[in-house]
Amino acid sequence: MLNTSNNNTRKMIVIHGGHFSSLAGFYEEISNVLMKDTDWKVGTLDGFDDILYGGFGVFENNEEIEIIWKESQKSKENLGFNETREFYENKLRQGKPFNIEVIQQKLDNLMEGKGQTLFDILIEIIQSHINITLTLH
Repeated sequence: MLNTSNNNTRKMIVIHGGHFSSLAGFYEEISNVLMKDTDWKVGTLDGFDDILYGGFGVFENNEEIEIIWKESQKSKENLGFNETREFYENKLRQGKPFNIEVIQQKLDNLMEGKGQTLFDILIEIIQSHINITLTLH
């Protein structure tokens, strides 16, 4: 049955968790999906947040969009504890410009089982945009 509710105007964007297994792979997927026909690629969490404002990819500023994340459980595992620990450890090794104390605290929280994983952070970034509806499959 066709859904005729008020999401007729909403643009649908699909992230496919089967296409990646790391944060770098997520950035590649999201670049292909949201930034096709541009020469700009997502490479940071801040960059991901920036493109969700719209205006320079496949949707406009404040346009109502729905992101459907297929195989999200696979992504939750892939972007879970191990990938997140490696993400923070790499930042600690790099040092500047990263705030080492903040990164160390985030790593400590993760190790104690109370920190966010990369998957959690990505979900939080998406949900911070009121014009975006997220559906996990």
